[in-house]
Amino acid sequence: MLYVFLSICCSVIVSILLKLAKRYQIDVFQAITWNYSIAIVLTWISLKPQLHNLQASPIYIYTALGVLLPLLFMMIALCVRFNGIVRTEVAQRLSLFIPIIAAFLLFNENLSSLKIIGIAIGFVAIICSIPWKNKISPNKKSVPNTWLYLFVVFIGFGLIDILFKQIALYKAVPYTASLFMVYLIAFVLSLLVLVYRFRAKKAKFSWPHIFFGWILGIANFGNILFYIKAHQALAKSPSTVFSAMNIGVIVVGALVGFVIFKEKLSLINKIGIALAIVSIIIISYANIF
Repeated sequence: MLYVFLSICCSVIVSILLKLAKRYQIDVFQAITWNYSIAIVLTWISLKPQLHNLQASPIYIYTALGVLLPLLFMMIALCVRFNGIVRTEVAQRLSLFIPIIAAFLLFNENLSSLKIIGIAIGFVAIICSIPWKNKISPNKKSVPNTWLYLFVVFIGFGLIDILFKQIALYKAVPYTASLFMVYLIAFVLSLLVLVYRFRAKKAKFSWPHIFFGWILGIANFGNILFYIKAHQALAKSPSTVFSAMNIGVIVVGALVGFVIFKEKLSLINKIGIALAIVSIIIISYANIF
């Protein structure tokens, strides 16, 4: 379970860094771009991807992920800023049942009554977790519809999960090679946008943004690496890893949000967090029965 704990810590650290970005005047898009540069290096060193038989790879899915990942990263940054770490983590973790619904609707997989119950509870959890009132920004201006950020993060994570599962179906290409290619495409596309911003004088090159991005990339990659290692170490108990990871991130994220950043949640929001945990437990163990 050490790998699960380390994966949880890395996931929460990503949210903490995004929360701190505005405080230290970090250009989040620059940080996200350089995050992928270090992720490429770490993937090559740690996972040693075998880049053979790439002609059989689903390039269109790689490209879709290369576009979606940076965009979703930006949306997560906005979500953390306006909704806090706790609600953002709940939205990310509850996105797990979007692939389940997609598998039922698109691939004719069975949807057990236990999964239906878990999904229903998850929907209630999302409704309870949403901040329905407009948030007041530090400059005293109202930020309308902050729930939209949560919705986009929820849908975005679900869509990306579906695409990664599709990649896993291509047995001719090792998953580590696919992950490397996705990171590479995400970095190249983000870098092109960043160069345009530099030339248009909408952003300035600065080493602090790069260093921040590298730290972000280390945490982001650590989350994936330790999650993979946890599944390898507990190969006979995938549901244990799955549930422990998702519940752990919500719990640790909640503690960090409450204690360090003094995030305020209503009673209904706290009920939503509890329901999210119940939903994850039910969905995680639905595959056993």
